[in-house]
Amino acid sequence: MTARHPDDAPVIGLDLGGTKIAAALVAGDGTVLTRHSLPTPATEGAEAVLDALAKEVRAVWAPGATAIGVAAAGVIDPVTGTVTSATDTIRGWAGTALAAGLAGRTGLPVACDNDVRAAAATELPAPHGQGVTMIYAAVGTGVGGAVAVDGRMLHGAAGIAGHLGHLPSPEAEGLPCTCGATGHLEAIAAGPGITAHYTRMSGLPAARLETVAARAAEGEPHATAAIVLGAEAAGRALGGLANTLGADRVVVGGGVPRIGALYLDALNAAFTAELMAPLRGLRPVPPRGGPDAAVLGAAALTRTLPLHHPRTTTGALR
Repeated sequence: MTARHPDDAPVIGLDLGGTKIAAALVAGDGTVLTRHSLPTPATEGAEAVLDALAKEVRAVWAPGATAIGVAAAGVIDPVTGTVTSATDTIRGWAGTALAAGLAGRTGLPVACDNDVRAAAATELPAPHGQGVTMIYAAVGTGVGGAVAVDGRMLHGAAGIAGHLGHLPSPEAEGLPCTCGATGHLEAIAAGPGITAHYTRMSGLPAARLETVAARAAEGEPHATAAIVLGAEAAGRALGGLANTLGADRVVVGGGVPRIGALYLDALNAAFTAELMAPLRGLRPVPPRGGPDAAVLGAAALTRTLPLHHPRTTTGALR
């Protein structure tokens, strides 16, 4: 294991989610040179996922690309290169030796981190976000997050820092969380949590959050109430964190905020109501990064986190 990849060399960025793996060859100046993607074999186990990651590396590799950055779902410890905790979205993912497994398959050194944290790093201004204390929330199927203090992204013990979805939430009291505990923010504020709460209140089935949002747009009171409650829970939690950290930037992304003004207005109002006087002007903002934020963040990991070199080269690219 060594630190940092040369700043001017092209690298490969991989974004591993529960449904898709996106890959990009990224030049030293951040230009995306090549893109590719394929479905994540999430039900086939960790070895199949590592094989798919290696396949994506080969799809975008070019001579001169000599390192890989992986932004992956789950709690990732970049120091050991392992998945220290994960839900069953990817079967058997917890405990996977991500960096070693991919390095061995490709013959290239690998840096890895949580996917939300990697994307969040692209929100920090250069150089290295000096002076910025930022909270980044990604509200979608789950509630992910990242925290940077004075421009330094926090990782914490075993890479767990920033998992905002597992903050205690009064609105979620008694509700089961995907982590196995109860009463966490994710259980009421994530898309499935909002959808499940709508069904509990209305007695009506809804397969997706978009269904709930469409019913809210038509004035259905239970749909409106479920969305507002989820948004308020997220806003209160973020406001409390902003007070705790003295944040000067709060970013809220993910699929849930895209359902529209009903959600965003409720989140912003709840967030503002929590702020102490010195922070009263602070407001959540959407991410600046476009669709390439995750792969660009992944590529940048090779220049900021330890590189794990292959011990064996079963699938070397050279």
